Amino acid sequence: MMGMPAGGIRDETMRDHPHDSGPSSHGDDGIPAPAHPEIRREPLPWQTPKPAQDDASAPERVRAIMASASYRVADQDIDFLNQPASRGVRLQIDYLKAELVLTRLGVERTIVVFGSTRLPEPVAARRRVDELSVAASKAPGDAALARRLGAARRILDKSRYYDVAREFGRLVGAAGAGPEDCRLMVMTGAGPGIMEAANRGAFDAGAKSIGLNITLPQVQFPNPYVTPELAFSFHYFALRKMHFLQRACALVVFPGGYGTMDELFETLALIQTRKIAPVPVILVGAPFWTRAFDVGFLVDEGVIDEEDRDLYWYAETAQEIWNGLVRWHDANGTPLQAGRSGS
Repeated sequence: MMGMPAGGIRDETMRDHPHDSGPSSHGDDGIPAPAHPEIRREPLPWQTPKPAQDDASAPERVRAIMASASYRVADQDIDFLNQPASRGVRLQIDYLKAELVLTRLGVERTIVVFGSTRLPEPVAARRRVDELSVAASKAPGDAALARRLGAARRILDKSRYYDVAREFGRLVGAAGAGPEDCRLMVMTGAGPGIMEAANRGAFDAGAKSIGLNITLPQVQFPNPYVTPELAFSFHYFALRKMHFLQRACALVVFPGGYGTMDELFETLALIQTRKIAPVPVILVGAPFWTRAFDVGFLVDEGVIDEEDRDLYWYAETAQEIWNGLVRWHDANGTPLQAGRSGS
């Protein structure tokens, strides 16, 4: 039917199109009106499937074709994208999604905060000690339980760093010109513990902050203080690491385990080799780090140079961390707050 789409009902967008004049598409001057961008007056042959009256098996065959994996559009075919041969494409989009968002929101520099997921806020650490103390009192001969209680007590002692990380996040968040100022931001791995504390501090200050999560075999929840539009989940550790350092103007590292040390030593190696421009690295909690990382031993053994001692320093309080970063960047000619309102 002239003037009807395939379903026989005239589309509203077709009726409202300024150049739709019914069956005749020519003006008084003989020049045809521009075609509608989406709709034809007469449907094309492929807009309806082959009817059963011509071939009884045709509808089922068409359904089978359209349900075939090969017929899926490539960028919507999860099975295709997850195969080994598509890894290059996955690497690109794993990087690109976060990059486009960070660029659009004007994120220029980040202060990356790492630390243990096992260092909760003090009240939670105290609660765990109390629970284990009760259990241990009922089983005085349980050596494994006694070890867990000892570790919980040491976690309670280190839980003070949760408050330090939270206050530091607040200092970074308060350094901006308001919640929409994304030029300098806290960035974490989006997890609990120290990362939660840093994101929470920025949240306390009314500022946005970034969280880079990673997909793992177990379900993983982001901490609730990451800004939703700046929360990312990566498939590849390598691309996540790239984003951690791409805009980093500082690395602040609290006590932590394998994951924390992985990020710390990788960053130190990149600075040592000048693969990246030097950035300040602050280890928070000298009592922990001087036992976990004996740099003097490495120098004495000749596996690193004396100058590599100067790639980091220690701090204990949030204000000490912030003041050290400001002084380092001033000396480097890259002021943390250059050109920022209220600086």
